[in-house]
Amino acid sequence: MKSTRYEGTFDTRASEWIGDMTVWLRENASDNCEQRERLLRNLRKVIKNELTPRQQQMVEMYFFQQKNIPMIAKELGVNRSTVNRTLHRGKNRIRRYLKYSF
Repeated sequence: MKSTRYEGTFDTRASEWIGDMTVWLRENASDNCEQRERLLRNLRKVIKNELTPRQQQMVEMYFFQQKNIPMIAKELGVNRSTVNRTLHRGKNRIRRYLKYSF
């Protein structure tokens, strides 16, 4: 099947080649399981050792329990801006410590 594209014809084999290349890359790409495990291990260490107890609590609620900021604020009895600031500081600290773990 041919259709016009630009001034010439469109080769359907080109789209097949992209699919073939995607399959080949998926099969031959290096496995990043070790890197992922190391990153998760380091993430757990940073949360446990480098965050304040309040930051630990809010990061746990936000990322692992998937609660939103208003829910966390209501549950802890604090203002939403307090939760937002605490999460922001916690994420910055995590980012700073994990920056070199790749």
